[in-house]
Amino acid sequence: MSIQVTNLTKTYGSQRAVDGISFSLKKGEIVGFLGPNGAGKSTTMKILTGYLKPSSGQASVSEHDVVQSPMPARRAIGYLPEHNPLYLDMFVTEFLLFSGKLYGMSGKALQARVEDVITMCGLEAEKRKKIAQLSKGYRQRVGLAQSFLHDPSVLILDEPTTGLDPNQIQEIREVIRSAGQNKTVLFSTHIMQEVEALCDRVIIINKGKVVSDSTLNQLRATGESLESIFRNLTSL
Repeated sequence: MSIQVTNLTKTYGSQRAVDGISFSLKKGEIVGFLGPNGAGKSTTMKILTGYLKPSSGQASVSEHDVVQSPMPARRAIGYLPEHNPLYLDMFVTEFLLFSGKLYGMSGKALQARVEDVITMCGLEAEKRKKIAQLSKGYRQRVGLAQSFLHDPSVLILDEPTTGLDPNQIQEIREVIRSAGQNKTVLFSTHIMQEVEALCDRVIIINKGKVVSDSTLNQLRATGESLESIFRNLTSL
């Protein structure tokens, strides 16, 4: 499995942000990770990326335990957090070259890869601009380009289209679809149309627990809209 989560728990004092959840993702899946604010989505993603340690349970990425083998697990991941951290004073190409060096890339291979992700993410016209000059939509593209840069096998994207207009959402959606053709993608969103457009499967989490893990076809077979199913499940 590309991602394996087993009885994962994260507590803060008496609060259980993540409460014994389990799920797995196979190579090539694009899976929507849904839930209301405070459900535990971002906490789960931060554990998978090694940013947080779980209180109990296990999580592995590309068969590497995120606690016992953190560096191999992190090398397998491309991560775009909810609040996209960028160096605004750097130029787009400069930032991506800098990021590539942090991944251990160098020389002509790095330069070629940077050009590849710039093209993939539609940044050709912006690559000589400072990141501070870019719109939010283009800043999201830079964050996505950084997450794809080292050609990871797993992409973890936390609210990648938050705050974007409909055109920008469509453009970012196409980038994710293109990049995810041969990768495993776990992404969180509040936009049901995004799930319908990108995913075959949805994991819904509420109050730290998985309340549904189904394919879209299984959910559609209920005869209800995805929005109403989501509302009903998260009200439990």
